[in-house]
Amino acid sequence: MMDSTGIENQLQSWEYSEAPESTTVDIDQEHGLFIDGEFQAPSGGGSFWTINPSDEQQLSRIARADEDDVSRAVASSRAALKKWRKTRPSERAKYLYRIARRIQERARELAILETIDGGKPIKESRDIDIPLVAQHFFYHAGWCDKLRYVSGTREDPNPIGVCGQIIPWNFPLLMAAWKLAPALACGNTCVLKPAETTSLTALRLAEILQEVELPPGVVNIVTGDGTTGAALAEHGGVDKVAFTGSTEVGKRIAAACAGTKKRLTLELGGKSPNIIFADASIDQAVEGIIAGIYFNQGHVCCAGSRLFVEESILDEVVDRLEHRMQSLRVGDPLDKNTDVGAINSEMQLATINRYLNAAHTEGATMHSVNGSPLPDRGFWCSPCFFTDVHPSHTIAREEIFGPVLAIMSFRTPEEALVRANNTPYGLSAGVWTDKGSKIFEIASRLRAGVVWCNTYNKFDAASPFGGYKESGFGREGGRQGLRAYLSH
Repeated sequence: MMDSTGIENQLQSWEYSEAPESTTVDIDQEHGLFIDGEFQAPSGGGSFWTINPSDEQQLSRIARADEDDVSRAVASSRAALKKWRKTRPSERAKYLYRIARRIQERARELAILETIDGGKPIKESRDIDIPLVAQHFFYHAGWCDKLRYVSGTREDPNPIGVCGQIIPWNFPLLMAAWKLAPALACGNTCVLKPAETTSLTALRLAEILQEVELPPGVVNIVTGDGTTGAALAEHGGVDKVAFTGSTEVGKRIAAACAGTKKRLTLELGGKSPNIIFADASIDQAVEGIIAGIYFNQGHVCCAGSRLFVEESILDEVVDRLEHRMQSLRVGDPLDKNTDVGAINSEMQLATINRYLNAAHTEGATMHSVNGSPLPDRGFWCSPCFFTDVHPSHTIAREEIFGPVLAIMSFRTPEEALVRANNTPYGLSAGVWTDKGSKIFEIASRLRAGVVWCNTYNKFDAASPFGGYKESGFGREGGRQGLRAYLSH
């Protein structure tokens, strides 16, 4: 009979069979701007390459919109607004339903595009992102003729007008759905600006809008870098700005909108606490830790990047987490066995490495996956966590936006609360305990917009999402998210 050491050695020698997702998806070499229901060349003729972060291969040339292009898009949305806002709510709902159904029909294609353009594992794009995209359009279609119950009035409230919407690169198509679905349901028209590094699925969504015959101008999509986003946020013809992204850029957008009549919602960065009490189910909590920080390579604004563990179980949690991490597969995002894909861009990888160097310099101890070597090409970072972390350490204070976890301990619930709230951010938090009374006590005192109890990173279109403090203001999803697109 083989002893435990022999079994462990054999398990370590096993190799997973690759299970790559077929990439039979057409990728156009040139992408124009989507204005007034048609793809158009940018007025300045500028463009840039979007690349696959897992192998650095060029995928498509994306048009770069300048101020004139943004003005054309805003004018198109303004011209379409009167007719769209007067469209019967039941008819608006039909368009949203059609979009949702077409997304489901093209789900495989969209999932592959999301993976090759952004670097996330195909099983996350396929099983989480795309189904949630369809869910948001389905959900908000149901609200089109019930908006009076959102505003609390006897008559349907008015839309705000033209909405400028700027989205990030970590969940490209899902963020587009978060922005577009409630805005359209309320009768607004939109100009959407996707992230520079992940524009492909937004442009494929434009094709879907053509297929369902959404009236021209109701949604315009302008691609480009930060200057395009700034031109949209500062445009005088925009009635509302909705931004998801970094706190730094969010502050600049808030400054640009100050003193104007523009409505504004911001969903910004986070440094979310994940609190594990001694009476929690440790195996369940470890899975929650993994989901909280390594999902989507840690490119999540609500990532549980600060782990607080009750002192009496700290060593046990660290040991189990280290053991569990060894089963994580890092590699080809199109391999259905992959758990952690590629970092979105070379710039983001450099940012993560800078934080890793700071952690080493400040005396934290690093623990990482001891798996196969990372690929030679592409942008890669092994999932890791740090112990011997102090609250003053850089990795405990600043958002890293990568698969890096800082672990600290606490002795009492009060100490856990003080440490968890000791941050300028306030987006989300996790609480792990078997005692319901403790859940309610802790959750009610956490300064976070979303608190998960004995789970993490669970989303639903009916549940509002958003933060406090430097994590922004306003909510997305549910009735609360609809209110941000209605004129009260």
